[in-house]
Amino acid sequence: MSLPTTAAAGQLTDAQFGRVREWIYRRTGIQFGDNKRYFVDKRVATCVREHGGDFNLWFASLRAGANDRVAQQLVNELTVNETYFLREDHQFDSLVRSVLPGIAEARRTRRDRSPIRILSVPCSTGEEPYSIAIRLLSDWPGIEEFDVEIVAADIDTRVLDLARRGEYGSRSMHRVPPAVRAEFFERAEGDRHRVREDVRGAIDFTLANLTDTAQMRTFRAFDVVFCRNVLIYFDELSSRRAAENLFGALRPGGFLFLGHSESMSRISPIFDPVRLPEGIAYQRPAIGAPA
Repeated sequence: MSLPTTAAAGQLTDAQFGRVREWIYRRTGIQFGDNKRYFVDKRVATCVREHGGDFNLWFASLRAGANDRVAQQLVNELTVNETYFLREDHQFDSLVRSVLPGIAEARRTRRDRSPIRILSVPCSTGEEPYSIAIRLLSDWPGIEEFDVEIVAADIDTRVLDLARRGEYGSRSMHRVPPAVRAEFFERAEGDRHRVREDVRGAIDFTLANLTDTAQMRTFRAFDVVFCRNVLIYFDELSSRRAAENLFGALRPGGFLFLGHSESMSRISPIFDPVRLPEGIAYQRPAIGAPA
């Protein structure tokens, strides 16, 4: 006997909601409580409707994994993407005034000319990695001496496509000063702005799931990681797994920046908190760290 196909009408049964919620948690580490029921119902209904309108057939395809497009569509529908340029810009101040000068000096001491690598995850629609690139080009003299690689990753393929396009409206641009707009953006249709082509081409956008340890093993040897405002959506187990994956993505001595409402000290002891003049960051220990 099959469950009622009510999802197309925008309302899941309790059993259907429980099955979907469990799948989402296992796939992404994000746990949706009962208070998010309406949010989940609406987005699942969209996916079911585009798959023919039968919840049971849709969910069977989702669980079987035979069609990854079905799974990716649900992930895309359920991820939250709220960001803008130069958000929490005191951390970009830390990057260009404290963190990068220290990394550059250590590279000079070792006569190491390898690129400095920065990861933005989740990168959402791209405002964060583009902000990093703009601040380096504007405010860090070392950009003339060192190559820098910026990788931006997200679990949502839809926002990655938007990030690669690099076109933004007034909501994303409200903190961008006129001089920065003039130097790093070009006018697009209407009141929209597009990131300059050479800046867009300097960032590698790719897919990543923070709680998927096997996938995160492909992210290695980063000097700096920005992972802001995502751990608040995870429970304790998922947060620890994400922290361990971020630890593995960093070089020994590398730095991690979290969102202003997040604290690694409440998640895992594997990082050392570092008080910089502009705020707090977290560092993978340089000596004696687990591999």
